[in-house]
Parts: sequence; structure tokens; C-alpha cells
Amino acid sequence: MSAEAIKFNWSCKHTWKRSAKNTGWCLLGCAIGDLGTILFFQITKIPFPVLGIMTLAIINGLITSIILETIILLRQNLDFSKAFKTALGMSFISMLSMEIAMNVTDVILTGGAILNWWVVPIMLIAGFLTPWPYNYWRLKKYNIACH
Repeated sequence: MSAEAIKFNWSCKHTWKRSAKNTGWCLLGCAIGDLGTILFFQITKIPFPVLGIMTLAIINGLITSIILETIILLRQNLDFSKAFKTALGMSFISMLSMEIAMNVTDVILTGGAILNWWVVPIMLIAGFLTPWPYNYWRLKKYNIACH
């Protein structure tokens, strides 16, 4: 282990709180597109392969998260181009890991592309916990956040 890794501070309560807030906003954006896509196929009963639904859910989750984060940054007086690039660039690893965690959880627990009262909270918890340490690290090391 490098000396830099040993010195890194994982115990800053302020950073954990701020990174939790950032992760929560990301989760909201991802969940809108992801769960909305799964719900659409569940309600309409359009015959489509589970893997196809899950792939669309991930893509739509990424899109809605980028849109939400861009709006948040616009409200902080960034111009559109800078807000969009920031939302896309700074959070993509976090969003992607969040989406994969949510959808793998759904597949493991239900077989995939099925929403019910008990699976959604578990999906959201998995989606939150997976990128949270990365968001903490990025915020602590580089002071970079999306919100």
C-alpha cells in the first residue's frame, strides 16, 4: 500500500454527509429513468427480453441523472455547456456503478424487470451504497462534487 493511501482520511463526518447528499441526488436522477423504464414495460406488458429492458433502464437512468444534475448546476448559475459537461464528466462512474448495482439487485431478487413493494427499497439501498465511497473519495481527494 502506498504512503498516500495510508494517509487518506476516511473518517471525515462532514465529507461523508456532503457525499451522501450528492449520492442521493444522483440516485434520484438514476431512479427516475431506471424504475420508470421497468415500470413502463411491467404495466404495458410489451414483450421484450429482460436483458433488453434492463439495458434500457440503465441507459434511461443515466440520461435522467445527467438531466437532473444539469438542472441543479444551472440553478447554481453555471452556463448550460459547463453544467452539462460537469454533470456528464464528474458523475459518470458514480451513475454507472449505481445503475449496475440497482439492476443486478433486481435480477438477483426477482429475475429482472420486476418492481414490487419490497424490491424497490433494496434496489435503492444498493444503488446508494455502491458509489457512495467513491463519491466520498473523489470529494475528499479532489474537492470535486456535482452539486
